[in-house]
Amino acid sequence: MNYNTEKNNKVYLCGEIAAEAKFSHEVYGEGFYEFPVKVMRLSGQADILPVTVSERIMTPDLKPGGEICALGQFRSYNKLENGKSRLMLTVFIRELLDSQPGKNPNSIVLSGYICKPPVYRTTPFNREIADLLIAVNRSYNKSDYIPAIAWGRNARFVRNLSVGDKVALSGRIQSREYQKKQPDETFVTMTAYEVSISKLAAFDDDAEFDIDEEFDLYSAPRTFETNE
Repeated sequence: MNYNTEKNNKVYLCGEIAAEAKFSHEVYGEGFYEFPVKVMRLSGQADILPVTVSERIMTPDLKPGGEICALGQFRSYNKLENGKSRLMLTVFIRELLDSQPGKNPNSIVLSGYICKPPVYRTTPFNREIADLLIAVNRSYNKSDYIPAIAWGRNARFVRNLSVGDKVALSGRIQSREYQKKQPDETFVTMTAYEVSISKLAAFDDDAEFDIDEEFDLYSAPRTFETNE
């Protein structure tokens, strides 16, 4: 069963713009801007997520302190830093929406292929976690490489999957700070972005699997709240 990019990769975000928009890049004469969006969790914590918007849909309301509600895709690209290629992630906005009261403000639905062996581990408190990297097809023969993290029984399920297996999932995009050691033995604070999985399914290409029917973009569970 074939999926178009709209179905493969769908994000709904609604949050507060946390900083001024900055020019990012230009493609075929079209300019794109970036800014962070603060999206609250049920726990009271917040995810600060990078957002990219075309100049075609930028409005004067998109300024610090204002609200943005939008549909888009979670995309990746490689950026050269200090001679090394680094995977960067952003929510690429495709459509601005009016505020959606009562809707989950941070929802993502993805369908793609596992492209690295999943890494399963347990925390000191015996909590099960599995990391995976998913290749999601996009138009013009491009792919986005999306890190994701599974918990509990989803983690146990993921550890038995292999590179090339096709999966569909829903959850939320989360930001997470970590300390990275530098060559001079100092540490700098970095931010990682990943999908925290709430629902997950594996299926064959030929399987009759309707991702829209299985995973509602707006009402997907907020997933497990965690400080990790």
